[in-house]
Amino acid sequence: KKRAWLIFDAKRLEALEVKEERANLKNQLKEAQKQIKPVKEKHAQMEGEVSKIKSRYTSLENKVKKDRKTYEDCETKTQTFQDNIENTLAEFQSIDAHQRRAEREVQAERKRLEEIQAEGASFPPMDEVEDSLRKAQSELRETKSKLDAAKRRAGSVQDKIDAEKQKEDEASQKLARLNDEKSLRRQRLFGMFQGLKDAFEWIDQNRKMFRRPIHGPIGTEVQPKSALTAAYLEHHVSSNTWRSFVVECPEDYKLLYREVREKKGIPINIITVPQGRLKPVTRMYSDCKMDVLRREHGFFGYLDETFTAPDPIMQALINNHNVDKVIVGGEEVQKALDRKDLIELLSTREAHDKKSGKVSSCFFYTHNRSSYRYTSQPSRFSGEIGTSSDEVQPARLLKPGCDPNIKEELSEIIKKAKETIENLLPAIQEGQIEMDEWHKHGQHVSVKLKDSKRLKQEWTQYKAKLRNQKEKLAEAEEDAAKDNEREKVQMVNKIKKLVENSIKESESAAKAHNECMKSTHALTGVKMTEDGLSDNLRKLGDLLQERMSETAELESRFKQTDKLYTTIKDSLKKLRDDAQAIAPQNEWGDRLQEDDMPEDLDGLEDALDEAENKVNSITDNPHVTRQYEERKVEIERCREQLENMNQSQGMKNSQLKQKLGAWQSKLINIQQDVNGKFSEYMKEVGCAGEIRLYTGGETSNYENGEENQEHYNFKDWGIEILVKFREASKLQVLSAQTHSGGERSVSTIMYLMGLQNLMKSPFRCVDEINQGLDERNERLVFKRIVKNSTIPTEPGKSLDDHCGQYFLITPKLLPNLDGMENENITVLFVFSGPENFADCLDWNVDKFIAEKKRVLLTGGDWRSDGGTPKRKRRSR
Repeated sequence: KKRAWLIFDAKRLEALEVKEERANLKNQLKEAQKQIKPVKEKHAQMEGEVSKIKSRYTSLENKVKKDRKTYEDCETKTQTFQDNIENTLAEFQSIDAHQRRAEREVQAERKRLEEIQAEGASFPPMDEVEDSLRKAQSELRETKSKLDAAKRRAGSVQDKIDAEKQKEDEASQKLARLNDEKSLRRQRLFGMFQGLKDAFEWIDQNRKMFRRPIHGPIGTEVQPKSALTAAYLEHHVSSNTWRSFVVECPEDYKLLYREVREKKGIPINIITVPQGRLKPVTRMYSDCKMDVLRREHGFFGYLDETFTAPDPIMQALINNHNVDKVIVGGEEVQKALDRKDLIELLSTREAHDKKSGKVSSCFFYTHNRSSYRYTSQPSRFSGEIGTSSDEVQPARLLKPGCDPNIKEELSEIIKKAKETIENLLPAIQEGQIEMDEWHKHGQHVSVKLKDSKRLKQEWTQYKAKLRNQKEKLAEAEEDAAKDNEREKVQMVNKIKKLVENSIKESESAAKAHNECMKSTHALTGVKMTEDGLSDNLRKLGDLLQERMSETAELESRFKQTDKLYTTIKDSLKKLRDDAQAIAPQNEWGDRLQEDDMPEDLDGLEDALDEAENKVNSITDNPHVTRQYEERKVEIERCREQLENMNQSQGMKNSQLKQKLGAWQSKLINIQQDVNGKFSEYMKEVGCAGEIRLYTGGETSNYENGEENQEHYNFKDWGIEILVKFREASKLQVLSAQTHSGGERSVSTIMYLMGLQNLMKSPFRCVDEINQGLDERNERLVFKRIVKNSTIPTEPGKSLDDHCGQYFLITPKLLPNLDGMENENITVLFVFSGPENFADCLDWNVDKFIAEKKRVLLTGGDWRSDGGTPKRKRRSR
């Protein structure tokens, strides 16, 4: 109860102090406002005076400028008159000298005239010069006419030679086109098979896409040695083969089929010849047997010996049509067939052939100007030989490019043209000699004509020179005969007038100068007055600004104090009501004023604390004292342990700080190394990237002498990968919420590539890292993996000291990847389809080796008897 009234009394005293301060501020504000009024009035009066003096200054300044300009104009005119006077006096003094010079000039001009007249005596008569000029012109016209006639005759002969050369060139071009068998055969193929031209043009334009050369069509690459062998070869090989293209690797086969057949819808036949190599040919008949066939049966050799072709084309024809097992003969073959011993000989196996039964055969021959193909085939059941013979038609695709008669006609045209040109060459030479003679004669006549023209021109120039000299002499005599006295009188009058004008302008200049000096004197006084008034105005302005600032400050303090006084009044009213409610004055007034009650709030608070402690110390529990002593001992023991732990913590912090410096420095160096590689790798794929060290968002700081312990919270440390995939965006921390799967894959693999060289590992393995990437990024990522994973061992180091193996597990890869040709790359295929072994125990290495040997000896699926190969049809 006493506390409530003490709080009220303290607040009331505070309110009285604020009220007194408010009254003082109000009086000071009124006094300041009263003092500022005369200063404002004086300042306004001073501004008016300064404005008037400035206006007067401007007026005087304009008058000074006007007077100065008038003075300068008069001075300029005076100087001009003085210059004119000096020039006129100089002219007056030079009149007599000019007369003497004019007389001397007359004598000089008369002497030059006599010299020119003497020069004219050396010229020949003008009639003779003109007669010589006319004769030279007539002779030159005649010479030019004869020279033109000779040129026309030579030109006519040259036109004939040019016409014969044109015939020769046209015939040579036609003959060259007819001799281009490959181009003609290609045109025939394009005309016979629709779509073949489109396929060829696409291949020709995109050859850089393939790993190895693309050959074909086969029909354009074969060159038969004769028309007969061309018919044999065309009859034996199917039309599908003629329009086929040859590739040298499976990758090119897939690429060509996908781009042409699947994407463009153009039919295309493709044959694969690995590496484009021609394998050694194993002949069907031994050398001994072939000698018998040549000597006794009229055979010449094998079909593959009757034409030439590049190695890949030859191997494709051997693989598909066994051209190395077909033989070719002449007229004697029919006689051997009639004897019926030829088929028996061809069907009998060689001694080294361990197989049983007969073998089939195929050969070509001629009979009665016709060609035939004869085949024999043993029956599978009876073993008897079945034969068939069909006539061979002349070649259409492989036939020669044109009729030989046409070639002979073109050759004859070329020969005749050359002979005609040789016969005409002497006439050209004779015409050239004649033209040279007339040209030389024309030059001689031209010299005579030039001499005549020169003489005529010199005579004309002499006449003009003589006329000009006579005119100069007349002018000099006229100049020497002038009246000098009259000119002198005119000069004197002019000088007098110029002197009068000069004196008049000098007087005007003096008058203008005096006016200018008076105006300048008045302007200087006004300027000094203006400066004094402006200085007084500035001082009054400063004083007025100072008084206004003080008034504004007093007004602000008064408002704050008034507001504080109002707030304290409201608070005092509330405190009085609260105290009246707690201890009404009429009931507790006397008791609260007794001597045993505290007189202030501090004493009251101390008394309350003492009373509370006494109340808390009162207890009936007999164990309180014992528990107190035990707790006191325990607190002392804990305090000692805390001091020991603080000392140990200080030592540990010191050790940790020493280790942290070296460890963090090394960690930052590694981070910067990885950051450099990562930024470089991301730049290669057209992006940007950065690696930063994240330390939990806290840095080392010291507060109250102790280091922030959160700096050592290493579990929050880590690496931040920042990437940017678009030009307009900024670097962002890599996250699943911001970036796509492909972007995260590119960033991850490039970060792993940056780490790879910093640590040794026997092998590394990534699974399907390329599946979320587009084609461009997948190629760039694969190229980077190959480059970082195939670094060769440094010289002088062990072969075991390498960058480690790298396993890239993926269900598919893009074709034609950069780096696949690297010899350090091994491709491992995992075959787990339904066509493989059901049980690993079914794998028999010995059986596989035996089957491999059989395939190598028999040529795979091809029949060893020279017939058509056995092939399984596959539907696409």
